[in-house]
Amino acid sequence: MYIKKTTPGAQSAHLSDEIEGSVQGHRDGHGFVIRDDGEGDIYIPPNEMRAVLHKDRVRVRIVRQDRRGRPEGRVVEIIERPPQPIIGRLLQESGVWLVAPEDKRYGQDVLIPKGATGAAKPGQVVVVELTEPPALFGQPVGRITEVLGEVDDPGMEIEIAVRKYGVPHEFSAECLAQAKELPDKVRAQDKKRRVDLTDVPLVTIDGEDARDFDDAVYCEPAKVGRAKGWRLLVAIADVSHYVETGSAIDIDAYDRATSVYFPRRVIPMLPEKLSNGLCSLNPEVERLCMVCDMLVTAKGEVHAYQFYPAVMFSHARFTYTEVAAILANTRGPEASKRKDRVKDLLNLHDVYRALLVARQQRGAVDFETTETQIICDENGRIEKIVPRTRNDAHKLIEEAMLAANVCSADFIAQGGQPGLFRVHEGPTPEKQEILRNYLKAMAVGMTIGDDPKPAEFQAIAEATKDRPDAQQIHTMLLRSMQQAIYTPVNSGHFGLAFEAYTHFTSPIRRYPDLLVHRVIKAILGKTKYALPSLPTPGEAHAKLAKRLAARVAAPGTKPRKEVKPPSRDTQAWEAAGLHCSANERRADEASRDVEAWLKCKYMREHLGEEYSGVVSAATSFGIFVTLDAMYVEGLVHITELGGEYFKFDEARQELRGERTGIRYAIGARVRVQVSRVDLDGRKIDFRLVREGEELLGRALKDKGVASDGPGGARKAGGRPAARKRGPAPEASSTELASLTRERAARSPIQELKASVKKAAAGSKSGKGKGRKPRRG
Repeated sequence: MYIKKTTPGAQSAHLSDEIEGSVQGHRDGHGFVIRDDGEGDIYIPPNEMRAVLHKDRVRVRIVRQDRRGRPEGRVVEIIERPPQPIIGRLLQESGVWLVAPEDKRYGQDVLIPKGATGAAKPGQVVVVELTEPPALFGQPVGRITEVLGEVDDPGMEIEIAVRKYGVPHEFSAECLAQAKELPDKVRAQDKKRRVDLTDVPLVTIDGEDARDFDDAVYCEPAKVGRAKGWRLLVAIADVSHYVETGSAIDIDAYDRATSVYFPRRVIPMLPEKLSNGLCSLNPEVERLCMVCDMLVTAKGEVHAYQFYPAVMFSHARFTYTEVAAILANTRGPEASKRKDRVKDLLNLHDVYRALLVARQQRGAVDFETTETQIICDENGRIEKIVPRTRNDAHKLIEEAMLAANVCSADFIAQGGQPGLFRVHEGPTPEKQEILRNYLKAMAVGMTIGDDPKPAEFQAIAEATKDRPDAQQIHTMLLRSMQQAIYTPVNSGHFGLAFEAYTHFTSPIRRYPDLLVHRVIKAILGKTKYALPSLPTPGEAHAKLAKRLAARVAAPGTKPRKEVKPPSRDTQAWEAAGLHCSANERRADEASRDVEAWLKCKYMREHLGEEYSGVVSAATSFGIFVTLDAMYVEGLVHITELGGEYFKFDEARQELRGERTGIRYAIGARVRVQVSRVDLDGRKIDFRLVREGEELLGRALKDKGVASDGPGGARKAGGRPAARKRGPAPEASSTELASLTRERAARSPIQELKASVKKAAAGSKSGKGKGRKPRRG
């Protein structure tokens, strides 16, 4: 524990103030304190980081400002050290056992006494519990509590991620025992006081690899008032019938808050007997469900709706691909196999097109983005990475679910009971200003108002969709928006342009949906739903609570619409919303970590190979490029962009060469070579080839500068231009085996670049300027 003491030189009030926050380590040895008050991060130098660990909660004192005005801190007290295990590989060096953390933000290895290694062998991945904290002059000490296996074992990346992010992955004994006692099928007693829909041909439409089916749909033409319209039924698995409030299954489900999806594996929110069996709307079996029964007008507006519990019988299990093929050709082979259901599918498609018209009139934001799917073999090795294509079947189900979710939110609001809304607020004033400056710099000719509406964003997207830089503009529009959260305070959904919105359609995999079902049932039964006494929220909850508390409304903004339930209820529902929101983030982070690990492992096999790609982001330290063929993103560091100084233009979100004027912005096409893969750091490095050289040549010509070859440039008068390029990153050990292949793959131009680079590295004038460590 640190002892508080007076810091020389920290005389002014703003320097002597002590600030609390959480430590975020950096793989290079330094760190940052993420302040509780939401203000800017505080830099912690490497010598201060020796006695603290990544994720520690600390109190710091700002001792100085650097030349750019950024604060540097000194740790005066460790407030809390979370009991988070450390995952890493067991190594033996000179007779000393130690564990090198897999998460390099921890910054230092953990010493393991001889008697604390258990059954672990050198090189294996293990879980470590600290027995002695780090000190200024001593490493942390720990003991091995679990052996996960060899680093190349199939699924090891998932085992690491669930522990690294604290994802609950084992159900409690009480939960499993309770699940075992549940029936295997719907019983006669379960059907009481339910509408019998077994004769209604409801069907499920999901992906090929889906195993749990939350929702079923059915549509038929109907009179809405005096006009033509449709009756749309959305039937959702009635999980709340089997998972009682406060039960052992409920406690485990709340702790998880969501199912977590990895390539080839799912960590479900509910035990398998429920998620894939009793609650899943499997074909040709009776299932309990909650139904949102809607009347939709020809203009796509929900004229009226009702909710009721029912028992259903799924008449078919469709895939998206199959439905899209039937809708495209009602006389094709797919349609002939399902001829009894073709008419129903056409009705669904008709109501979808009406709902789509209503969506466009609302001005809801609808950007086309590319999502990817990792295809693995039986051993967990990536075979290929393919884009997920969204066809009319995907969009049909999406619009039906949106309609049911909106009705759920309206029903809860009208019922006067507290519940969870899915809230997506508009961009913050800071992000609004950044976006306005960007649109102006890019000569878009359109901008957003002081109180922007989603229709303005959609209008800009539509107006720019045919521009060469459309991807760049759409990316900036998306980045200006906030993340959606769960909260009992309804502030509407900005992106979807709904005044009230919630999640009702996936109670098998999302806890907020389960809570919404319970509230709807309470309103139908004219009772009031009370939240149970649930476990204390964890670290993810605390982080999100601090971040949301730091939000400050801009002067002149309209006050949020608030329905104020009793104070005690508000606090309980706020806590539940924060917990669900934070664990949703946790699940996303764990999934992204596993995908990044798999992609890095995949790209290690392609070191030295060249690919075409597009710039997906520009930063002050380089550009990120996404490969066309593999949908993998990597960094071209600024030192690899050429022999000059590049400046980051925040307004245009691009890097520009000061001498040549060459620009790298989002959407620019380049060709790169895979130069380095860091599996532990989940990072892939590229270097520019060919297209980058052509861009440089054109820029030099435009500037009136004669090229001295791809490796350098000279001014028009013939004098060589000064190089400001820093040294190239050091090659990792994984690259050594491919050096021969890389050398063979080099063109004469690349060989010239390599020789010029080597000569520059040997000259003092060729050294790059030092850079302040950056947060990563």
